[in-house]
Amino acid sequence: MTENVTTEQLKHWVLAALEDLKAQDVQVLDVRKMTSITDLMIVASGTSDRHIKALADNVVESVKKHGLMPIGVEGETSREWVLVDLGDIILHVMHPQTRAFYNLEKLWTVGEERTIAERQGKTP
Repeated sequence: MTENVTTEQLKHWVLAALEDLKAQDVQVLDVRKMTSITDLMIVASGTSDRHIKALADNVVESVKKHGLMPIGVEGETSREWVLVDLGDIILHVMHPQTRAFYNLEKLWTVGEERTIAERQGKTP
């Protein structure tokens, strides 16, 4: 990540881009104590293949406007689950059914207090 950009700034940009296009059930998971691959995982749902792709594309465009390039984007062709790797943040945008099946929130909060998952709008 660019030295001048904090994880909090990046989180703000990602959440704003998701909110702009009406992402559903946005969850922020702080996984710093569980893995060294990223600080936060953000999980959101889209209403259709197009909506999922549009949400991921909007996040990519938002961070590019701030001078950052995603490390990678996966799943754009299937659009059932698009992953955007931003380094300090990994974004997962999924169909609600796919999200329920994989249940990333439960996977990444096993053994942790429920407070690890922040609801959008309740973050500082």
